[in-house]
Amino acid sequence: MKIRCVAIDDEPWALELISQYVGQFAELDLLTTFDDAIEGATYLARNSVDLLFVDINMPDLTGLELVARLTKPPMVIFTTAHKKFALEGFDLNALDYLLKPIDFERFSRAVRKAIDYYHYKNSAPKAEPTALYVRSEYRLIKVALDDILYVEGLSDYIKIHLLSSPRPLLTLWTMKGILDQLPTHRFSRIHRSYIVANDKVLAIQNKKVELPEGTLLPISQSYQEFIALWGSR
Repeated sequence: MKIRCVAIDDEPWALELISQYVGQFAELDLLTTFDDAIEGATYLARNSVDLLFVDINMPDLTGLELVARLTKPPMVIFTTAHKKFALEGFDLNALDYLLKPIDFERFSRAVRKAIDYYHYKNSAPKAEPTALYVRSEYRLIKVALDDILYVEGLSDYIKIHLLSSPRPLLTLWTMKGILDQLPTHRFSRIHRSYIVANDKVLAIQNKKVELPEGTLLPISQSYQEFIALWGSR
């Protein structure tokens, strides 16, 4: 199934360029383009679309305003000639933003991210996920489950500690929210503030989990069953 796309930009040359670029991807189907934001918004309100390319700085209705008005916004890739608008775009959960003039390599990276995310969101329930998509530092980042060492809860935020990086990913998410996305046989909650990857646990001693690099995490009284479960693996 192809990803249904729409492009909205008040500059005809920009629409032509996006149309040419989209044509290079067999996975994409460009349904239509609009050089008028209001007409484009009307179309989106009446039709189902998977991916939207939309310019931020347009007369009458900005791209930010357009997306904010959508009841069920599709994946969004903003285009803009002004880098300062990027942060506002990510407040609307944009997938990416492209700075004009857009080169094909940068466009391709954004589209590949959209394709991966589309398949991730629409994969069959039976297929076990191999990665998570996490919004961090104004980017949507694909995180391989095999790379996750442990998750640390910080109020409304979490830190995802990775094997591949000394710097954890900080994202606005709850412990329950991420736990619901992780395979239960691969990850376990051991504390109100910690979720561990089961296969990364090296040892358990004195109600503490030992992970690579000498990391020690406590097992709270509420999650003592993890000790027995891990020992039976």
